[in-house]
Amino acid sequence: MRHYLHYTALFAIAFITAFTLTALPREASATLTAKANHDDIKIDFFYNGSTVSVRGISDPGVDLVIKITSTEGHQVLKKKGKAGGFMWMNVGDLKLENVPNLYLLTGTKKVEEVLSPAEADANVIGYPALEKHVELSPAADGAEKSKWFGEFLKFKENSNLYHTASGDVKLENKDGKQSYYTLFQWPYQAAPGDYVVTVYAVKDGKVVEKAESKVLVEQVGSVKFLANMAKNQAAVYGILSILAAIGAGFGVGLIFRKGGGAH
Repeated sequence: MRHYLHYTALFAIAFITAFTLTALPREASATLTAKANHDDIKIDFFYNGSTVSVRGISDPGVDLVIKITSTEGHQVLKKKGKAGGFMWMNVGDLKLENVPNLYLLTGTKKVEEVLSPAEADANVIGYPALEKHVELSPAADGAEKSKWFGEFLKFKENSNLYHTASGDVKLENKDGKQSYYTLFQWPYQAAPGDYVVTVYAVKDGKVVEKAESKVLVEQVGSVKFLANMAKNQAAVYGILSILAAIGAGFGVGLIFRKGGGAH
């Protein structure tokens, strides 16, 4: 009798657990995937940037935000200002902490259309959220921080290292899934290192799911050899640079002499 009651109780617990898991509402079914098709970018003498496409599948009906960032770190920039009220010159250093060197962002819609400000801040999605996340000094107040952060963004965008967009993610529904695809222009200014691609599935103003992929940028061949020499054997690298400059000048001189000189 005790065995019968024991098995009956176990069956009842298993039934209730299965029913509860089935009945609970689910915001996403954990189907989000992300794959960067060009995840190993090699820098050689012919390198002039590249492209990185990101594709995957998600639940139908969700919006997507796709972000590529580098590891956060420390950066120092020179502040420009007028000395004596008329001459532009460096007036100090601008120090930034927790800031990525590269920040690329796109999505099916604008960030402010699909995410609440609190959710954007929590995931550092968009420039306003990035501004709150970054520590910037010196800055006397919030207005001064916004001013200098705006100048920092201009510098990064002009260097092609920061870029935000929307509406350039292609979606296709098939077999109950939503596939997506987008293409990023990869700037040659991006330094060697590891980069993270993060895809956010968004619904009702909240991030309901995330998926990640990696991109590695590395120097190869003679570029890597020279970079290592400049770092570890600075004296030898300096001598070779001087010899190369002398050789280039000698070659130009020969060309001008052969052509009869400049006119």
